[in-house]
Amino acid sequence: MVPPRRPRRFAPLDPGKRVEGDERPVLKGVVFDVDGTLCLPQTYMFAEMRAALSIQKPTDILDHIYSLPEPEQEIAQEKIRQIERTAMTTQVPQPGLVDLMTYLDTHALPKGICTRNFAAPVSHLLTNFLPNSIFSPIITREYRPPKPDPAGILHISRTWMHESPHGPGGEIDVIMVGDSIDDMTAGYRAGAATVLLRNEVNGELVEHEHTDLVIERLDELVGILEEGFVGRA
Repeated sequence: MVPPRRPRRFAPLDPGKRVEGDERPVLKGVVFDVDGTLCLPQTYMFAEMRAALSIQKPTDILDHIYSLPEPEQEIAQEKIRQIERTAMTTQVPQPGLVDLMTYLDTHALPKGICTRNFAAPVSHLLTNFLPNSIFSPIITREYRPPKPDPAGILHISRTWMHESPHGPGGEIDVIMVGDSIDDMTAGYRAGAATVLLRNEVNGELVEHEHTDLVIERLDELVGILEEGFVGRA
């Protein structure tokens, strides 16, 4: 894999701020993770899931489930779905969530979701906190392979633009916003620009080679996109 060209840049979303001769590509859409990105992190779920499945760190939860015989996979899936159903009732939206989505909607910029959650927590969040905002496609863990594989993000990109990665580094004109190494790696491998939403447990990703930009609140992206996205070199 050829790494995406750095720094990643996009022209200002405000056409009035673009200058003649600006060769930066126009952003085509933004893909979001869910837990820890659209809502505050509920990381306690992972310990509960591992306990329910009798596995330890660093075993990946979904990799473990997919390694089981098929009849056992559904039993294991239901165990972690029940944990997610309980957790979704206490979801708290990220600061700046509505302001960012309103801005993206004003500019008619496509929004998608790529998550390792199953569908119910995603639907719960959108229904309760973003009832007037459309996300499509929505890729949940039923779509395989899951993040950190880039397949879900590439599927979203092809759905929006009907095109494959382009440019010398195989870039796509898309931003992936997330809070985990799976998000950053999936975005990087897909050729997207990556934005890390920093929290108290993911500081080691700030300088990670797969992270293009770091924000503390979602609505920080409004000013960044308005003036033109510039990732780190």
